[in-house]
Amino acid sequence: MEGSPKSLHKRKDYRGLKLSAALQAEIARSKNESLMSPRSNAPVVAVVGSLNVDFITRTKRLPEAGETLTAISFDIGFGGKGANQAVACGRLSRRRSKVAAGADASTDHSDETVNVRMIGAVGDDSFADDFIRSLQDDGIDTTGIVRLPKQKTGIANIIVEDESGENRILLAPNANYARLGEVDLVPDDADVVVFQLEIPLEQVLYNMKKAHAANQYVLLNPAPAQVLPDDAYENIDCLVVNETEAATLSQLSGAEARDIDRVATGLLYRGVRHLVVVTLGAKGVYYISRSDGPAEAQGTFISACKAKVVDTTAAGDTFVGALAVFIARAKDRTLDPCEGIEFANRAAARTVEKPGAMAAIPWLDEV
Repeated sequence: MEGSPKSLHKRKDYRGLKLSAALQAEIARSKNESLMSPRSNAPVVAVVGSLNVDFITRTKRLPEAGETLTAISFDIGFGGKGANQAVACGRLSRRRSKVAAGADASTDHSDETVNVRMIGAVGDDSFADDFIRSLQDDGIDTTGIVRLPKQKTGIANIIVEDESGENRILLAPNANYARLGEVDLVPDDADVVVFQLEIPLEQVLYNMKKAHAANQYVLLNPAPAQVLPDDAYENIDCLVVNETEAATLSQLSGAEARDIDRVATGLLYRGVRHLVVVTLGAKGVYYISRSDGPAEAQGTFISACKAKVVDTTAAGDTFVGALAVFIARAKDRTLDPCEGIEFANRAAARTVEKPGAMAAIPWLDEV
């Protein structure tokens, strides 16, 4: 029935779609490696998105215009919303205790409950090899990552206020924006496909449509926020937004934008097929879903988990990854949004208790 959540186990043949030349070359290069490391029969989550190197500065406060401050600390790490969400999927589908006991997550897949693929692009620079290896160490299939010649890997400058844990980010997309036009990015065997907006919007819209046509479950986290065309919503099964992103997509302002029920309901009525989730930080999470159409939509509020906030940088990406894992694992049973969102809430709460982005994302047995 129109508007109902789709059954995740029914997938059409997606092999007729052609991969880009660059992606074919990258897959061919790593074919032998992937064949030597056969994956489990677990459901597949494909994360299509950005890979960035994070330059993270911690400070007591932000400097005023023209002012120079001495920072508390500086670190370099790997991130990007796409990579962060892929790592969240990878870690939240396996136990850290097994990796700590000596299992190699890049080759030992016996413990995984979800098979995670990262689809994206890095540059031809010194960061790329270490970045890809880091993802493999978290059990992520990286055959879909293209290394682009004469390009730089994406960069994010992150400033974290030490007392509040709040962050501000400046992004240089670089390789993430180097491939223009309609590029086929979605693996044909994916059960759930996760998108963000740190790669060109036209690629996201094109691949969401392709994934929807193949009956794959599409989860969109529209960050950085921008207005979507009206026909995009019918290709989205689950939309995850924070308050700022919700206001941008709804194009409401003032008191109307602060009415979360109105905003979420409006987004659902635009065509989202299953679930709209609005994360509210320390206030919790609001979600609204439907089973057989908008008339049956009902909104629910879930309180935030208690946490001592150190750094909020990767909280949203952890939430998205956790929810994607839950949805993929629910492919053969009825999906309970409340259960999945509570799991994602717990994972995000553990993330904010540690400094950093990717480094702060928990494993399954830590949630």
